[in-house]
Amino acid sequence: MNTNRVVRVGNCSGFYGDRISAAKEMVTMGDIDYLTGDYLAELTMLILYKSQLKNNGGFARSFYVQFQQILDDIATKNIKVIVNAGGLDPIGLSEKLIDLIKTSGHDLKVGTVIGDNIVDRLEEFQAQGISLSNLDTAEELDMSQRPPVTANVYLGIWPIVAALKSGANIIITGRVTDAALVMAAPAFEFGWEPDDLDSLAGALVAGHIIECGTQATGGNYSFFQEVPTFKEIGFPIAEFEADGTSVITKHDGTGGLVSVGTVTSQLLYEIGSPYYLNPDVTADFRTIELNQVGDDRVKISGVKGIQPPTDYKVAINLNGGFKNTMTFVLTGLNIEQKADLFKNSLFDIIGKDFESIDTKLIYKVVPTLESVEKADLEITVRDADQNKVGRKFSDAATSLVLANYPGLYSKTPPSNGSQYGIYWPTLIPKSAVFPKVLINLTETDFTDTTLSGENVSFVDSGVDSQYPRSGDELSQTSLMPLGTIAGARSGDKGGNANVGFWTKSQETFEWLNNFLTESKIRELMPELIQQDGSYLKVERYELKNLFAINFVIHKLLGRGVASSLREDPQAKSLGEYFLAQEVDIPIRFVK
Repeated sequence: MNTNRVVRVGNCSGFYGDRISAAKEMVTMGDIDYLTGDYLAELTMLILYKSQLKNNGGFARSFYVQFQQILDDIATKNIKVIVNAGGLDPIGLSEKLIDLIKTSGHDLKVGTVIGDNIVDRLEEFQAQGISLSNLDTAEELDMSQRPPVTANVYLGIWPIVAALKSGANIIITGRVTDAALVMAAPAFEFGWEPDDLDSLAGALVAGHIIECGTQATGGNYSFFQEVPTFKEIGFPIAEFEADGTSVITKHDGTGGLVSVGTVTSQLLYEIGSPYYLNPDVTADFRTIELNQVGDDRVKISGVKGIQPPTDYKVAINLNGGFKNTMTFVLTGLNIEQKADLFKNSLFDIIGKDFESIDTKLIYKVVPTLESVEKADLEITVRDADQNKVGRKFSDAATSLVLANYPGLYSKTPPSNGSQYGIYWPTLIPKSAVFPKVLINLTETDFTDTTLSGENVSFVDSGVDSQYPRSGDELSQTSLMPLGTIAGARSGDKGGNANVGFWTKSQETFEWLNNFLTESKIRELMPELIQQDGSYLKVERYELKNLFAINFVIHKLLGRGVASSLREDPQAKSLGEYFLAQEVDIPIRFVK
């Protein structure tokens, strides 16, 4: 073990559907020691389940295509590959890779991590008194009402490290934490143990940054004008040192940008409390230090680690039923009266015997017709009976096209509707889960040594600032978009959404920290008010080391991406929505 070396880990995928050519680019455009790829999200598990039902495999088929493209390169350059492309069927994908390797004549071992899939054990757990209650709502899981179709534990790094110790060149996992794919490489190379908490925490932060691919190198960046070019944007690389510090970079000659801003933006993606939980360590995001140390090079240091919890997080997808949406356009005068006419006419025909009915009137801005209003009327029905929400509903809606309000036309054809899932996050004791490691599909001796840790209790007020809360010198203001001085990054956390804001200097953060409160978030987004007059819960966390504030908005996405009726069910655009809001900003910041 050489603790003076640098271990270079490059990532080639941030989701199932990312750029196919990225794997080949990462192994040919520069030197890396490891190639990782993240293909899974909560929604992806449901997609893979539907793929299995059609006998198309429960794994990320795109990775198999990528592996064919890089096989010779990784064999020649001794690059190890760690991906979670196994999805619901890691053994099935490993079998295909082993066959391909045999045909190629290369001598490479395939490691497979299994044990995350616990869908067949849920009744057993409940019988043992494990509640499987919903982390967001505290509801108890009633499988008789909505049967689970997938249930996967977020495993950590040690099964992957065990596979590396057994000589695996390619490691296929099912559900592990996204960052675990990255963390395992330095943990193996530098011989870290479970109690090397600061080193593990540093790797966790780097893993969180690069696991979403080009979101760390300029993609989805609020200040996109700073990015020199988006042509052939480079995927990120983390260069690790033995103490867990790292430098985030990309291959020379690729598009995109690696700056403190792009890294900060990704750090704020899909987080909650500053205590970032992982099965192997908890990273305190308030200790992260970022420094620009060269062109497209940002150093991460100072990260402090805390003991991990003893529970694994579990992502369950329940069979929610079926849904169908029809959208009709309204133009000109009397928009609301036209919408009411259509809704009344439709439900006079089909009735309202559905599990749920959701109607939205979405006004559209038409720059070329400034004096003319336009709006979309979206009507969504959901029910366990597909016949009710299928053609019976959509045909009835279509039948009104020539028999209702003036100017009526539809943006959606009649359809049978689609099945949707409900995301159910829960916890399960680590001691109840048994990860296994296979080498070329032969089981190895592996015992997870991290199961004896103690639960960690965190106390956080959500407000932890040394900065002043007022200042007369900032009284001269002008109305302008919040995005004039701040950036944002947002995303989904099950049925909740997060949106993180950051600025580029301590002075602007002092103002933002005073201005952007929970009540201000509610004021800027009236949608947060519910029918009974109450507001959705908003949590606020400060990350003053990053000049950042993170908000978690509870229940904004309903029961998760697959069941959400929002136009943007993953809250990808939520940050940009807030940045477009005009607020009073001190003039001195924009002179």
